[in-house]
Amino acid sequence: MSKQSPRDKSGGGSRSGSGRGGAQRGGGQRSGGRGSGGQGGSQRGGGRTDRPTGSAGAPKGLGGRQIEGRQAVREMLIAGRRKVHEIWISSELEGDAGVDDIVTIAKAQRVPVVYIARSRLEREARSEAPQGVLATAAELPEADLGSMLHGDGTAPPFLVAVDGVTDPGNLGAIIRSCDGAGVSGVLLPRHRAVHVTPTVAKAAAGAVEFVPITLVPGLPAVLKTMKEHGIWVVGLDDSAERDLFELGDLAAEPICLVLGAEGAGLSRLTRDRCDTVVSIPMLGGVSSLNVSAAAALSTYQVAQVRAQLT
Repeated sequence: MSKQSPRDKSGGGSRSGSGRGGAQRGGGQRSGGRGSGGQGGSQRGGGRTDRPTGSAGAPKGLGGRQIEGRQAVREMLIAGRRKVHEIWISSELEGDAGVDDIVTIAKAQRVPVVYIARSRLEREARSEAPQGVLATAAELPEADLGSMLHGDGTAPPFLVAVDGVTDPGNLGAIIRSCDGAGVSGVLLPRHRAVHVTPTVAKAAAGAVEFVPITLVPGLPAVLKTMKEHGIWVVGLDDSAERDLFELGDLAAEPICLVLGAEGAGLSRLTRDRCDTVVSIPMLGGVSSLNVSAAAALSTYQVAQVRAQLT
């Protein structure tokens, strides 16, 4: 990206705190390059359902009351952020080395451990492979949006906003990548998007316990607020002409990457709120990456630039 001063859509003055490298205001035209974060959801088999928020019976908060899978339960205990009510372990795993550490930590924290028939545990499970371990806990606490926007004072905010992802496997993988890349906060829409279901928590392999996550009533409005706080808003879309790898020094500034929903990509209002929209170059025969793969690539690109400049 060029180093010229950024402008808003009308060509007006530069943003407050200008001098930031590169991106020009405006969503960018829907033409040209390929490779986005908005395409393709992983398909879940079986009859279990992790319903998106907005469906009948879906939780109103962030979720996370039922956690399944060895890694997810282990990390929840280690994080110690919320009360764990009870842990169920398949009776055939009693004394198994693969769950011994879970049992040890749970006993140290005075969390009840109950060995039950595998068939019963699997009936209660909502993910496809609970690995013989299921826990119930207090709902995952939401992070404070204001704290996300201001940052912790040690590094510029590095945020990821997810625009309507409904596949729980995708969201879990996105959160896992965010944890690995050092993302300081994830924003999820309150409505018409999946929250932290058992499948999300399992796919995230415990990362939901460490990455601050908040629900927002309207993503476009929050993106506008981000700009007022000096945060650059960068959307990923396969039709953008600009290249993710051209972000340059902008990645070291306060930044929010915006990922679109599976198939649909960024909504029109969300796209209009972006300072710039970039694509991921695709050198093969397919036109885009799955949204979780795009999240991994884009977050680590920002992390790499930041590491090089510090």
